[in-house]
Amino acid sequence: MTSTVRRGVSLRWRLLLISVACVAVALAIGSLALYAVLNVAGQRALDDRASNTANDVAVLVRGGSIPDPLPVSGAQLVQVVDGQDRVLGASASADRLTSLLRPDELAQARNGSHLTVPGQRVGSTGHLRVVALPVTAPSDRTPDQSTVIVAVQAADYERAQAVLGGTLLLTYPVLLAALGIISWWVIGRTLRPVEELRAGAESISGEGRDERLPVGASTDEIAALAVTLNRMLDRLSAARERQRDFVADAAHELRSPLASMRTQLEVAQHLGEAGDLPEDLLADVSRLSGLVEDLLLLARLERPTAAPARLWPVDVRELLDEVVGRYAGARVRVAVSCREGFDEPAGDRAGRAPGTAWRGGEPLTVTADPEHLRRVLTNLVDNAVRHADSQVSLACGAEPGRVLLIVSDDGPGIPPAQRERVFERFARLDDARDRDAGGSGLGLAIVRELVARLGGTVTLADAGSAASPRGDHPGLRVEVRLPRTPHPAPHG
Repeated sequence: MTSTVRRGVSLRWRLLLISVACVAVALAIGSLALYAVLNVAGQRALDDRASNTANDVAVLVRGGSIPDPLPVSGAQLVQVVDGQDRVLGASASADRLTSLLRPDELAQARNGSHLTVPGQRVGSTGHLRVVALPVTAPSDRTPDQSTVIVAVQAADYERAQAVLGGTLLLTYPVLLAALGIISWWVIGRTLRPVEELRAGAESISGEGRDERLPVGASTDEIAALAVTLNRMLDRLSAARERQRDFVADAAHELRSPLASMRTQLEVAQHLGEAGDLPEDLLADVSRLSGLVEDLLLLARLERPTAAPARLWPVDVRELLDEVVGRYAGARVRVAVSCREGFDEPAGDRAGRAPGTAWRGGEPLTVTADPEHLRRVLTNLVDNAVRHADSQVSLACGAEPGRVLLIVSDDGPGIPPAQRERVFERFARLDDARDRDAGGSGLGLAIVRELVARLGGTVTLADAGSAASPRGDHPGLRVEVRLPRTPHPAPHG
């Protein structure tokens, strides 16, 4: 019984997708975290610079001396404003008339907020990072009326952030692609022993005792699995070998007593002793002898150490004529016809003896053991004669590189769903279970085994309604295809 595995996305692809997805999420989170941390660190650095300058200027304001212009370092902008937003002092590049911050913004800055304002307020590009520090001057009538405002250019910081964001966006897919390629290679290397195990299991046919799964040089779990499976195969092989030996020994031991029983029954029948009992028993003994011979043949064919078959060219037409000659007294008519890919000439048909094969065209020759090929045809014809209504037809023909042998009958046929099961040992259909009808249930199993050893195939099909005179039986058509032996061209 064979099972079909639905092949979807392979394990390698699933592992790749999972690993790449996990790496993609991790990279995305890491990139966002890096961008956020650097953004906070950059803003804090600007704020620290502005706060340090504000503290320095606040010392001057508290001392009552506000120089003009206020001393600053770099591109900083500094203003000192009073409670009415009037500019009391400013750095060289700062506006001396208008406060940098609006009243609401100034109130937020005085409460400790660090603001970002557009650079257009001072005629520059980019943004300004602004810090405000309340301070009490000696001239102030109420506390905390003056405010030191320090603005720092954030353009360089923003350009750095833009470069960082662009770099992360560009390198993100590149890193994913590189990691995907590396993961594909690593997963492939990891799963290679699994594929070797699968290929090894697929190649095991059960015909040889030494067929085992490959075991890698590593000591990982896959190697341990291969060793465990090979031990299982050893146990199965030993059990199967014991079964073969039992069948062969039993069949061999039964041959002698059955032959002795047959001889005694034939003598009793010849002497007229025991009435019709010897004749009835002879039929059963003959059937048991055939069953024993079939079992012994199957046991020999399945042995890994079976002797090689004796192969030589066999003319299929001659063999068909020989087989058909054995069924001259069969209960139904058995006939044969062969052709070489074209119709037999009328003159040849008129001169050919009835029931024999046409000799026209090139010989249909196969390289086979004659006894094995004869056994194939005999089993098929026996089965056809047993179930045919009125006739059994044997035919042969040529296909490209092959010889086609056909045995068809006009019997009830075999349903398509049962055509594979009939090749199993002792398989019987519902309408063929009467053991008195003959047959051991091993005939077709022997046919498939012998045909496979010859490098051929055997298939079953309907013979067609025309095969039955009544037209109510589909009949059975057995097709055996064997490699054809090339016929040497005649010398000119």
